[in-house]
Amino acid sequence: MAARGRSPGGGFPLARAGRARGHRVLQDGGAQAVIRESGGGAMAAWLRGAWALGGAVTGRGGCLRGAPGVSPFLQACRGYARPARKKKMALPSHLDDLPPTMLRKDYANLPIMDKVDDVVKRLLSLEMSRQKEKLKIKKEQLADKVRQSPNDNGSLEVQVAYLTAKIRTSQEHMHMHPKDKATYRCLLMAIDRRKQLLGYLRRSRYDVFEKTCKELDIEYVLPVQYRQRRSRRYLIKRELRQKILKELRKKELENQESEAKQEEQLNEGTSV
Repeated sequence: MAARGRSPGGGFPLARAGRARGHRVLQDGGAQAVIRESGGGAMAAWLRGAWALGGAVTGRGGCLRGAPGVSPFLQACRGYARPARKKKMALPSHLDDLPPTMLRKDYANLPIMDKVDDVVKRLLSLEMSRQKEKLKIKKEQLADKVRQSPNDNGSLEVQVAYLTAKIRTSQEHMHMHPKDKATYRCLLMAIDRRKQLLGYLRRSRYDVFEKTCKELDIEYVLPVQYRQRRSRRYLIKRELRQKILKELRKKELENQESEAKQEEQLNEGTSV
């Protein structure tokens, strides 16, 4: 029969302890470890096994540091039983259409670039640059589609174009790194901001709104109208409000009639 207890040298919990052929079987939530007893060396074998499995021993009763409430044996079993994760396929990026030989935004319009060596041009091209530099060029390309004038950098259409490039880049990043909470928060903020700008543009200049959505390939969805469910409490409150409004209107009419009669009496008294 199995019995509950503790090991003689420390505070290690023994879920089930039994003796069979000179072995002690320790079981904790499905994970088992067999430690051979040889002349009082079971405690040392326990410690060696704990250290080998990645645990650490504290100074309080011999408890193991690691996941709270989980023994190192259970951690090891979970690690061995974990299936191999499949690698996600990368989505086609919206930055792939940029040619790698294109120069960066800061060096594209410099006249001295015509006299520079090919090696320097390659170092200053998009082939050797980061994604941030590619995103700058992509923002300008999208903004040129909806820009009203060459110096237009702050209109609603240009802001929507900048946010669209940022949103698409963040969506590609979240596909490969779904646990990146900071990028996910920035993505939601950018989507809300673009929705506000498109809503205002739709109310003020509908033709520009249609052109912006068409050029930037944006599908605008109308916001859902708020509808309150008509519960019994809501219906009773509405009837009570209607009754109160009727009473107030009656009092106002009575007050107006009384004031009109008083004015007539005053007019008759002054005429006599």
